[in-house]
Amino acid sequence: MPEPSDLSATETHEQEASLPVEETGGVPTQRGVGVIAEALKTMPLSPGVYRMIGSTGEVLYVGKARALKKRVTSYTQLSRLPERIRRMVSETVAMEIVTTHTEAEALLLEANYIKRMKPRFNILLRDDKTYPWLVLTEQHPFPQIAKHRGKMEKGASYWGPFASAWAVNQTVAIMQRVFLLRTCTDSMFASRTRPCLLFQIKRCSAPCVDRISQEDYAHLVTQAREFLSGNDKEIKAEFAAEMERAAEALDYERAAMLRDRIRALAQMQDSNVVNPASIGDGDVIAVWQDAGQACIQVFFIRGGRNNGNRAFFPAHTRDETDADILQAFLAQFYDDKPPPPLVLVNCEMPEETLLAEALSIRRGRKVEILRPQRGERREVVEHAETNAREALERKLAESAGQAKLLEGVAKAFGLSAPPLRIEVYDNSHIMGTNPYGVMIVGGPEGFERRAYRKYGIKGPITPGDDFAMMREVLERRFGRALREAAEKAGAVSGEDVAGEAEAEDASPGLSSRAKTSSNAVVSEAKSVAPSSAGRPAGAGADWPDVLLIDGGAGQFSAVRSVLDALGVSGVKLVAIAKGPDRDAGREWFHTDDQPPFQFEPRDPVLYYLQRLRDEAHRFAITTHRAGRSKALVKSELDDIPGIGAARKRALLNRFGSARGVSQAGLTELEAAPGINRETARSIYGHFHPGWTGG
Repeated sequence: MPEPSDLSATETHEQEASLPVEETGGVPTQRGVGVIAEALKTMPLSPGVYRMIGSTGEVLYVGKARALKKRVTSYTQLSRLPERIRRMVSETVAMEIVTTHTEAEALLLEANYIKRMKPRFNILLRDDKTYPWLVLTEQHPFPQIAKHRGKMEKGASYWGPFASAWAVNQTVAIMQRVFLLRTCTDSMFASRTRPCLLFQIKRCSAPCVDRISQEDYAHLVTQAREFLSGNDKEIKAEFAAEMERAAEALDYERAAMLRDRIRALAQMQDSNVVNPASIGDGDVIAVWQDAGQACIQVFFIRGGRNNGNRAFFPAHTRDETDADILQAFLAQFYDDKPPPPLVLVNCEMPEETLLAEALSIRRGRKVEILRPQRGERREVVEHAETNAREALERKLAESAGQAKLLEGVAKAFGLSAPPLRIEVYDNSHIMGTNPYGVMIVGGPEGFERRAYRKYGIKGPITPGDDFAMMREVLERRFGRALREAAEKAGAVSGEDVAGEAEAEDASPGLSSRAKTSSNAVVSEAKSVAPSSAGRPAGAGADWPDVLLIDGGAGQFSAVRSVLDALGVSGVKLVAIAKGPDRDAGREWFHTDDQPPFQFEPRDPVLYYLQRLRDEAHRFAITTHRAGRSKALVKSELDDIPGIGAARKRALLNRFGSARGVSQAGLTELEAAPGINRETARSIYGHFHPGWTGG
């Protein structure tokens, strides 16, 4: 895949000035205007990115401009600003700017800052997942085809991205049927002595046991590359000709196999709307708004085939136009992934040319953004738009039901407003071994799986002491949150030069050589904003409104004592205890300020709280099982300093087991591949504690 080009045209020169906050008649908005006006005195007219900073140090808004001074001046003209922007100005106590050479560079940097800092007055793309790719290894005589996530490495070819694991798994399955490429790992390949089941069901050519020559396998790999690159017509013609030759030679079994391979290829091209022939590599992106919310549907088209689609629901889109939402989305969406050569959209954007220029810099080649008006491309965009509308309608229906449930939770436990964040905690272990604590999160959007956390219990704890396990989890979770809140509330300060460099290195479009010019203007707040809803000053959006635990009065009292000791406030603690005979539906609920109570049977709020508890229980069990499985395959070699995965593999291949390594002599260890004399002595000393190195 092409690497994004460097933005080497940037330079660095930072200036910082601390300015007092100006109070104008005690009006917060005028104070913010004063801060901005003071910053304008030293602000250049060059392109760049500006940030509005709040009283607790959080970034309120990130914007880019062709001329910083002209753009920022507009924030001092209050009569021309909408209410939302006036509120942002009123909360501003500091400004920071970063100048760049071009507006396109500023657009890339703005997108990177928004994704990293998540300012609450910007349109935010809620997307922190890595997308799966299809990988074909190249450093093995018989390349493997497989699914890949994470960093791309040399020595392999990648195709994608795919919208989901299901989409890439489906493609891998078809590639097996058509091209008979292996999917097994190199270690499994090397250990085979007879063909596996995939060979029996005609999904692999069994190169592991020499059922196919290296030359013939290489031909299959070449065909697969051609197909993935979009040259499927030539592949079909070649298969058809080969099938006819096999039929003429009365080799009907081979002819039938080739027929099945042609059918498998046809399955991927059965719809022009889903698999448009007029789009080689491109993304189809459509936005739809309703009821103050927006949905953006993205279809990944690669090689003329649909690699799947996914719906996104950007935050803070109320009162924004379709064009503004789509433009903000595109800049952030391609911040950490290479854009394709063609992006089809369903509405025109005010800075479409600038965005295309920025994406071209990101890709290293030209990127075209089009709004098709007719033909197959228009049909594909309309198909994406329909999917966006339907996805938003489903989400709005689900959100309405979720909002009603949260209102019921607030009423049941005496909350002043429906909770925005409910945290549920649970533990899992077997007789005290492999203990784990977990936290799951629920809210207006349902389960927020990106906020789930796992806590490996460190101890020392008496095996089976659930109270002590819960105490450790809560101390780690809230201890860190309170420290971070205190740091934010203590003082307002701009990020240092190293922080700027780190942000730019995180942006794929900015090279490690690139340096950013910045003129940071910082105003110190006179006081920390008071806490709201009982939350400590500086607490962010990840501070819970409700804390739900599985247990009765004993667990409730233990957790309450931990929270009180930590000084945690503004959190409603609820314990859910199983009813008589552990019957679901007869649970008792313990909380402050009211005696234990039960919900009416079949109460929707009861079912919702049960789902929260059961989800925490499921997550705890799967986390424990994963940790236990990892412990089962743990080797004593893992405890030796300097022995990583590569050296561990080399030792096991050489000596067969950890026991074989422990029984090896020093000379034998030194002869092992990848083991030098110093490492060999370290290994030998680990297994022979009394050895002095003589």
